[in-house]
Amino acid sequence: MSSRTLGNAAATCALLFTAMCSSSSSSPSGAPVTDAGANDADAAAPYTPTPGADAIVTPFDKRAVHFTGSDNQRTVDADATFPADGAYQKIVLHLSLGCPQGSCDFWDRFGTLGIVTSKGVDGGADTVIELARFVTPYRVAAKWDLDVTDLRPLLSGALKMRAFIDTWVGPGSSSGNGWLLTASFEMTGGVPDKEPIAALPIWTERSAVYGDPARPIATALAPQTIALPSGASSFAVRTFVTGHGQGNAGNCAEFCPKKHTLTAAGHAHEQSIWRTDCATTATPNQAGTYTYPRAGWCPGADVRPWTVDVTADVAGSASATFAYDVQTYENTCRPDAVPDGGTCNACTLGASCAYDGGAHTEPFYSVSSLLIAYR
Repeated sequence: MSSRTLGNAAATCALLFTAMCSSSSSSPSGAPVTDAGANDADAAAPYTPTPGADAIVTPFDKRAVHFTGSDNQRTVDADATFPADGAYQKIVLHLSLGCPQGSCDFWDRFGTLGIVTSKGVDGGADTVIELARFVTPYRVAAKWDLDVTDLRPLLSGALKMRAFIDTWVGPGSSSGNGWLLTASFEMTGGVPDKEPIAALPIWTERSAVYGDPARPIATALAPQTIALPSGASSFAVRTFVTGHGQGNAGNCAEFCPKKHTLTAAGHAHEQSIWRTDCATTATPNQAGTYTYPRAGWCPGADVRPWTVDVTADVAGSASATFAYDVQTYENTCRPDAVPDGGTCNACTLGASCAYDGGAHTEPFYSVSSLLIAYR
């Protein structure tokens, strides 16, 4: 049950991967010079993507992630170079966590892997596009194989990768030595069934406080208007969402199922964010309460993206506006819930009204979304 602070960053970039080429010539008078047979054949020829060469890119290889007070290695960066050209029928992210000196962190911790696309200005947070999200298991190693083929538009050329694990232990700690992180991308050349040509951030990873009337969801996740790339025939929104915080009314947001709504160009898509398969999908033989259902995650498991086909919603448009909301809820177990020294109510786990960083932590959702465009 960890607490964490998430930086908010506005997504101001879009990375595109397209294979386009054209050629033309003209006469001195400006009239195009053409060879009717050759040019007609070129114009009629359908686009055929060229398969890329097989590749393995490993930004992190048993990279230590820990915190010892004077040595804060909770966030680690690495440079990586991906093939700049070619199509890939499959890209698998092999993600694993090892135990330094045989002792992993005792607690379940939020983790994420992404690409740094711009540095923060005047001390502000960097912009990071999230590729994968996971939660560490209690006390044991873990590994996952994740299909990230649709993220090929992002995985191109020289990149700065960033990993974060919300650990608060390190070498010599009585609660474990942290984690050893490995992240390796296995890229198989070929043409996928649906070729992604763009991956555009709607919301980069940010936390949205839940249940405080003074801070509605739209404060953190304001509607975003995205220009749609030309040449695309279909679109999908890929969202990571996990709920955190406990001891509140309804034990939100970690232990309460709530309906979330993604709206694309005025069309609403609803989903209950609740993971009930932890007993069978999380890393086995760990300690703690890893079998309990949770809001979109399990200890020792990768977070599964919520994917929505929005092709019909945005068809024929040059741009589309996306919005996000969560089922109405007020946390009546919060420090300012009752004015004038009254008693807050509906607290769970024997918590008091005050947030204490342990049995009672503020409820919030961590959300990031990408719009994937396919040729």
